[in-house]
Amino acid sequence: MKAQPQASHFVNGAYVEDTSGTPIDVIYPATGEVIAKVYAATPAMVDQALASAKAAQGEWAAMSGTERGRVLRRAADIIRARNRDLSVLETLDTGKPLQETLVADATSGADALEYFGGLAGALTGEHIQLGGGDFVYTVREALGVCVGIGAWNYPTQIACWKASPALACGNAMVFKPSETTPLGALKVAEILHEAGLPAGVFNVVQGMGEVGASLVTDPRVAKVSLTGSVPTGQKVYAAAAAEMKHVTMELGGKSPMIVFDDADIEDAVGGAILGNFYSSGQVCSNGTRVFVQKGIKEAFLARLKARVEAAVIGDPLDEATNFGPLVSEGQLGIVQRYIDKGVAEGARLVTGGGRVDREGFYLWPTVLADVTDDMTVAREEIFGPVMSVLEFETEEEVIRRANDTAYGLSGGVFTGNLTRAHRVVAALQAGTCWINTYNLAPVEAPFGGTKMSGVGRENSKAAIEYYSQLKSVYVAMGPVDAPF
Repeated sequence: MKAQPQASHFVNGAYVEDTSGTPIDVIYPATGEVIAKVYAATPAMVDQALASAKAAQGEWAAMSGTERGRVLRRAADIIRARNRDLSVLETLDTGKPLQETLVADATSGADALEYFGGLAGALTGEHIQLGGGDFVYTVREALGVCVGIGAWNYPTQIACWKASPALACGNAMVFKPSETTPLGALKVAEILHEAGLPAGVFNVVQGMGEVGASLVTDPRVAKVSLTGSVPTGQKVYAAAAAEMKHVTMELGGKSPMIVFDDADIEDAVGGAILGNFYSSGQVCSNGTRVFVQKGIKEAFLARLKARVEAAVIGDPLDEATNFGPLVSEGQLGIVQRYIDKGVAEGARLVTGGGRVDREGFYLWPTVLADVTDDMTVAREEIFGPVMSVLEFETEEEVIRRANDTAYGLSGGVFTGNLTRAHRVVAALQAGTCWINTYNLAPVEAPFGGTKMSGVGRENSKAAIEYYSQLKSVYVAMGPVDAPF
């Protein structure tokens, strides 16, 4: 099984190879097989990418928003037409089941390109009338060259989520995917170029942390957008702040999902599955602390156990499979250690708990009950298929406990009482919340966190604010009144 790209990088409108960089094996998580090899960008390759972005950005920004939008919408159409091939590539890159990637990855990227393509022609300023006939008008301008740094869980989607608003506003971008999943972003670059994007406006370079650091600190870069862990985000944010660069930080979480005793248990269990086991639990917004009201806890756990144990674990390329491997052997080891620690600290193992007896990086979907707030599994982000179920009695209590975390990415509430649902959501310290569902992220809605979970927003009209800047122009219609 091979998925070798034409070359490691896509720079200035073409695939470019430089085998002098550090080799990076691309491993198919379902088998452990090496399916491709790319090479990390050398300093010369990074310079080439940034130089081409800098050179191309002005011409791209000078085009009308409608013209820019036409390119993005054309790219969206191409992605949809090739969805199956792109989804197979995403499955090979990440290990996620094809059943999932067919509907959640390239299609989500296409949605972003289409949405921001439609918005590009509507990016206007405003007229502000002042006394005496004077007025101010504002102009929305591109920032310049943006850097996007992706995570390994949604490589194609993240590339599009960052590229779409950046390009709609007239910026150029250099994107570095995770070294674990380097393949999808190259296809995004290829398709954008095919759709008519001028050479140099969107470039992809591979590499590890040092490549990302060189991009973030380059003086040609005006903005950095990162999807990743909190420790990585802190380093990147600090480096960007030192040079007053604009940033979007979409980081991790330890989000609460609250199930009241009047909730529909079947829906609540479904939400908990979406919020813990989709993508084998490798989703930043996951509701990994599931607070269940005391009266229904055992009924909830019984139904949850039955449904989780019905998961179809198998070949991710088989569309019947709905639960796949973790992305890497290293990630599997991290998650296994968290499970073991949870049990050692007193959690009750309801189901799962160990490695699946087959090749690849498979771990049984795991549910831990009787979890308390001070346990490691309730405090730290695990990023794997591990759900912690905690018991609560009152609304006031669960709000206090839900907010007792440094994170603030997401939160969810399941209840039949919509007044209570809105009241509780209003009290949650989280940037993205759901009522009676979980983990849906349409491009029309802003997505992002509070507290240590990040700054800025992706998607929706809100993203435009983070990829552009306003210029105010004061126009005087009379003589200048000076004191001397």
